[in-house]
Amino acid sequence: MQITVKLFAFLSKHLPPGSADRRAELELPEGATAFDVMERLSLQPEACHLVLVNGIFLEPGKRGTEPLVNGDTIAMWPPVAGG
Repeated sequence: MQITVKLFAFLSKHLPPGSADRRAELELPEGATAFDVMERLSLQPEACHLVLVNGIFLEPGKRGTEPLVNGDTIAMWPPVAGG
């Protein structure tokens, strides 16, 4: 299956070479999860604070169990500090 991955802030350095606009298309096996995407891109799960699938928040407890489907878009942001 093919999905779109969007990585923001310093996470974008983990995108494959040739990626543009902080996004990449990935080919994954059926049933792959957000954790599989993180592993494929060498991202530590704790570095991915906010994860959205098709614009919907994916709770941390579901990131290894909720399967992605062909055509999904997954977006990830690191923890952010400020005030």
